[in-house]
Amino acid sequence: MMAGLNLRLRGVSCRHGRVDVVSAVDLDIPAGQRVALTGTNGSGKTTLLRAVIGLHTAVRGEISVGGRGGRTSADYLWRRRVCGWIPQRPAAGRFPLLAGELLASSGDAGHAQAMATRLGVGEFLGRPLDTLSGGQLQRMHLARAAGCVAAGASVVLADEPTAALDFAGQEEAADVLTELPVTLIVVTHDRAMARRCDRVLEMAAGRLRELS
Repeated sequence: MMAGLNLRLRGVSCRHGRVDVVSAVDLDIPAGQRVALTGTNGSGKTTLLRAVIGLHTAVRGEISVGGRGGRTSADYLWRRRVCGWIPQRPAAGRFPLLAGELLASSGDAGHAQAMATRLGVGEFLGRPLDTLSGGQLQRMHLARAAGCVAAGASVVLADEPTAALDFAGQEEAADVLTELPVTLIVVTHDRAMARRCDRVLEMAAGRLRELS
């Protein structure tokens, strides 16, 4: 059964200040496809993902998720519900939540907590996020994304979700991500993660090309 939502980008450019960091990107991702987005640091990968979910707003062009654009605040609120987000090097925040509170924000705390247990961080639910290691925090955000999917998210956008993990942790995170019944876009330098995806794209100087 087909899962996920399709994504469509037409002429998408993103700016930081006066500089275009993403330039004229056209991209179609069918529902349920898994896409790895590779490229050097600073090539525009993270900015493109943030534009899709609506976290980067200096955007020209058209982005639609499931056929729905982003013209109104209601469109963006809907997009935040249907897109799970795993940030790069997640920060605990100035006033850190407890890990259990982070998982509860997924919309399905029970599923997120079960995934946290699978990922080996279930015992830390009562701890503030700023007391967790980088790898533990990354696993918590992965568990939260699984909770978002259980609560109805159909797309997951993951920015270097295995960067703070050891080899075994990278394999486990890749298993979890590719098992989710969603459309997946994952920014990664991890070749093993990329090999698990249906397509591999590369960003270079803000432009996108297909590798496989």
